[in-house]
Amino acid sequence: MKEEKNSIDIRRLFSKNLRRLRSAANISQLTLATEAGLTHNFINDIENGKKWVSAETISKLALVLKAEPYQFFLSESWWNESGPEIFSLYLADITDSFQRMVAEYRQRYLGEDPLKKAH
Repeated sequence: MKEEKNSIDIRRLFSKNLRRLRSAANISQLTLATEAGLTHNFINDIENGKKWVSAETISKLALVLKAEPYQFFLSESWWNESGPEIFSLYLADITDSFQRMVAEYRQRYLGEDPLKKAH
């Protein structure tokens, strides 16, 4: 069947956005697969447009990537216009991760109780 010029290739769009969200989250295909309970080959096949996903898989991917399911279906123009907004979301996540890492370091190596407040 010949594809119309006015149609959107949803599989390609999903694949590209999955790769984009995974890269922005700075995780590998293997890590994504492991945390989502999927196989590395399946993630690779999705990103290369060879496999399609169920609603359940979209939910699993969104949870691991800390994304909303609709983000897998956003157009290229939306991503280009919303770059600063997306960056701020990931910056907040990086800040949270860094704060957790520092608290863990302080507890492990300095023996500080993270629940204890300084007076």
